[in-house]
Amino acid sequence: MMDLFSNFSLPQISSVARRTSLAALGIGGIAVVALGLTGHALVGIGICVGLALALGNFRLISRATVKASTSGNPDTRRPLALNTLGRMGVITVIAFGLVFVSRPLGFGTLLGLAAFQFTLLTNVVVSMVRDTGQPVSPGGTGELNP
Repeated sequence: MMDLFSNFSLPQISSVARRTSLAALGIGGIAVVALGLTGHALVGIGICVGLALALGNFRLISRATVKASTSGNPDTRRPLALNTLGRMGVITVIAFGLVFVSRPLGFGTLLGLAAFQFTLLTNVVVSMVRDTGQPVSPGGTGELNP
């Protein structure tokens, strides 16, 4: 899996981050308006909360990765893994806490988190296909295994 992302260049990463952030803003805006008009404003707000949590997590992951790569420490996996585990724990507690406080808001938050991950994954795949001109195999060579 790491081979797949080793061929991912810095401009591609920033392009994916920008497209994902803009898509998240669009999804959030559409969700608030559409669900507000249908009487489900809390779900729309929850989607925005989930998108914001996921976007914040994405930014913190990017920052931690840059910090780890410039630290000069050869073993950066453990600190990154623990950092990510902590963030994911906090996001999970927030999301499930909102489900218990207000079901529409909480489930909207879960939908927002899922929508962000789907959007991010879609943007990564599109960027890789655009770069190679064909689907990318897990080996990162661009050749599909028969």
